[in-house]
Amino acid sequence: MGSEAFARWAARTEATLDRLLPDPSLEPRRLHAAMRHATLGGGKRMRPLLVYAAGTALGAAEALLDAPAAAVELVHAYSLVHDDLPAMDDDDLRRGQPTVHVAFDEATAILAGDALQTLAFSALARAEAPAQLRIDWVDALATASGATGMCGGQALDIDATGHTQALAQLQRMHSLKTGALVRAAVRMGALAADADQDTLARLDTFAAAFGLAFQVRDDLLDIEASSEQLGKTAGKDVAQAKSTYPALLGMDGARARLGELATSMRDALAPFGARAAALAALGELAVRRSH
Repeated sequence: MGSEAFARWAARTEATLDRLLPDPSLEPRRLHAAMRHATLGGGKRMRPLLVYAAGTALGAAEALLDAPAAAVELVHAYSLVHDDLPAMDDDDLRRGQPTVHVAFDEATAILAGDALQTLAFSALARAEAPAQLRIDWVDALATASGATGMCGGQALDIDATGHTQALAQLQRMHSLKTGALVRAAVRMGALAADADQDTLARLDTFAAAFGLAFQVRDDLLDIEASSEQLGKTAGKDVAQAKSTYPALLGMDGARARLGELATSMRDALAPFGARAAALAALGELAVRRSH
């Protein structure tokens, strides 16, 4: 299982997002257009793919996974809109197109991010799924998105700008900023299949390694790749004097760490055998991606 399933799941995600997002012909048109600009037609859709891969590995139907897959992508999209703002990373390129505050304006970008976040939870609350499952999805996504997850990691990132972090501090920051939402994606897929606690714990181990591997590769690409390849501004970490894995470990050390995380992912998935083929393929993609 690999590219064919990923293409199908990405198409399902795109269709669900298109259905959930507001009609751009309705007022307030500028806000609605900004929300769609931030969300549709771009991105790797890695988090939705993890929802589908985890859920289907354990026997969940794809249709049941549509809502959590779209919801986690809506939260991711909102976080990128806010992350690109002048008060944060002040970036003007995202997914190969102007960032929302550049394409529209700063106030609209703030509101678009706010609206995307609330839409994510509305999608889960209204999903065609058992009530307890919807509550569990909301809890997983909310925990991963807030002060103990993604927002907390972003705050640590801001505090660390211009300062050298110890490796343990850097890893903790990224386990929150990037890893928490990755772990939520895997957990939401598994919850749809009524996974037991042992299964959830093993998949969480995989997801934690995946999130860190994704970030280590991101740090390497920030140095090795061009803005055109990345679809966002290259070299930002060095320009902003941010601690990164290559800065702390060197390029060879960062690649070695990436290899260790790849082994951790394979070990975590080993008991699932062929059922976890899609998750394993996504793990390889996180390690080897070129953008």
